[in-house]
Amino acid sequence: MATPYPLLNSINQPSDLRALSKEQLLEVCRELRSYELDVLSQIPGHLGSSLGAVELSVALHYVYCTPYDRIVWDVGHQAYAHKILTGRRDAFETLRQWGGIAGFPSPDESEYDTFPAGHASNSISAALGISVAAGLNKEPRHVVAVIGDGSMTGGLAFEGLNNASSFPNNMLVILNDNNMSIDANVGGLNKYFVDVSTSPSYNSVRYNVYKGLKKIHLIDEANRRNILRINNSIKSLISNSHSSFFDGLSIRSFGPIDGNNVLRLIEVLQKIKSLQGPKLLHIRTVKGKGYPWAEKNPTIWHAPGRFNIVTGERLDKKKENAPPKYQDVFGKTLVEFADEDERIVGITPAMPSGCSLTHLMQAYPKRSFDVGIAEGHAVTFAAGLAREGLIPFCNIYSSFAQRSYDQIIHDVCLPRYHVIFCFDRAGLVGEDGATHQGAFDLAYLNCIPNMIIASPRNEHQLRNLMLTAYKGQEGPMTIRYPRGKGVLSEWRNKPEILPIGKGELLHKGSRVAIISIGPIAKEVETVIQRLEKEGKPTPSHYDMIFLKPLDTELLKKIGQEYEAIITVEDGTIHGGLGSAALEFLSEEGLTVKTKRIGIPDRFIPHGSLDEQYRYCQMDAESIYEVFSQIVG
Repeated sequence: MATPYPLLNSINQPSDLRALSKEQLLEVCRELRSYELDVLSQIPGHLGSSLGAVELSVALHYVYCTPYDRIVWDVGHQAYAHKILTGRRDAFETLRQWGGIAGFPSPDESEYDTFPAGHASNSISAALGISVAAGLNKEPRHVVAVIGDGSMTGGLAFEGLNNASSFPNNMLVILNDNNMSIDANVGGLNKYFVDVSTSPSYNSVRYNVYKGLKKIHLIDEANRRNILRINNSIKSLISNSHSSFFDGLSIRSFGPIDGNNVLRLIEVLQKIKSLQGPKLLHIRTVKGKGYPWAEKNPTIWHAPGRFNIVTGERLDKKKENAPPKYQDVFGKTLVEFADEDERIVGITPAMPSGCSLTHLMQAYPKRSFDVGIAEGHAVTFAAGLAREGLIPFCNIYSSFAQRSYDQIIHDVCLPRYHVIFCFDRAGLVGEDGATHQGAFDLAYLNCIPNMIIASPRNEHQLRNLMLTAYKGQEGPMTIRYPRGKGVLSEWRNKPEILPIGKGELLHKGSRVAIISIGPIAKEVETVIQRLEKEGKPTPSHYDMIFLKPLDTELLKKIGQEYEAIITVEDGTIHGGLGSAALEFLSEEGLTVKTKRIGIPDRFIPHGSLDEQYRYCQMDAESIYEVFSQIVG
């Protein structure tokens, strides 16, 4: 650590923070924000949300006795200041790097990270469980759920809120309201938040009424829901305002207050800390607080890559004639289809810029739908649109689509509605790490009847598959593609409808056949090019294109013709292409030697894609070694 951070240098754990005076906390916040900017300008991470939550992190660790008291973060990229204050200050420069600290809270990394926080909307349910457990264990533990960046739009958050007054607990929910997720928040709840009173007069009247009703035996401690409803009725009378959404759920609510005023935050937290029952504090913060460029454009500065702190210039610019991102090929191709067919609509759960649905939003705003962080709703909403004759392209990150599994089965595949799923960030995703790896989609979709599953090896094939899903079939279909850039600078082909369930021979070799699915084909192509340069025999290479229906005719021919088969996929090794190939070959009585290459049966840590590929032995060098061992 450099000398510009004298107070921050002295904080090795939250007890050091609590030893400071309240006035010193203003300087701690300044140093934290400056240190985050220094590091994140060179080591890319989630900037805007973390800057906005600096004061909140300081106030929480100042008021509560962590890690005995529990803080559950949601979403996790708010928690950078929390990490710095909890023993990871010097390790912060390893953020999201192989062997370094994770970009999200992880219980494996620190006892201060109460609960995993890579996906949104789980904090209230988790904190409720922890708080109820504290009561059952007779532990006087405070439990705080910090939910922000649009996570309150997720269905699980509402389930937790609805259940919060059903069991004895003293959970505090802090709604960190910055009016943003990654893109702007959407939905009625975002417009509904109301101011409520925290005045001493309210709490005095509330207590006196409670004592009076208890004395004449109209209420007792066993009937907590009625107590809370009486409290909230009193609040409405005292404040002369309508009862808030949360009061209606029998959760005492406070705020909104300025969440970037650390002293005010501490004052309010200390006031409500000892109050019994579930509580909610609504705070308003500024995403990107303290850095003008991030405050003005929070979407771009959510995760801006490397940048110049002084000028605000973003340094990770696209090179000329570089291949586009797969997400941009999706977004621009969708606009082409929408130009020709007014039935085409686009849906995303809170990721319009992340999946490039922004292209359709600009061209056809009335046919583009951002439904908030609500993947299950996105799927069933798409099914309803398809039921009435529209053709929805539902774009969800692969790891987030896991949260909509029942809706995919029950609401789309069972009635066989024409919903086209485009799973972005499929396969390994790099620095976001274990919570975001799109490892499981091939496996969890493959067992669902009526679902077609395909993955393009390049941008041309992505466009072909989008057209095939749109015009070449009439039921549900999933197209999965990876994060980041493709391989073709000239990506605009004339899309064509592909035959469903048919693979393609890319290279004819001998003895060994390599079958792949998706963009990982380029690793196989690298191996073949190396073998040719070395003057060695090469394997045949087949792109299966479709996992379901599997090209069994081609696979049977491969099983009869070759001595060995190597399957290669950017997905979990269990349940994907390799497993499907082995099942088919076994059923056909073909006992050909088969080696599967894919993501192993463990969660893959954060780091660069190259590092993750080497770790999983999915890179060209590893495939070369496997082939060499087989041919001898």
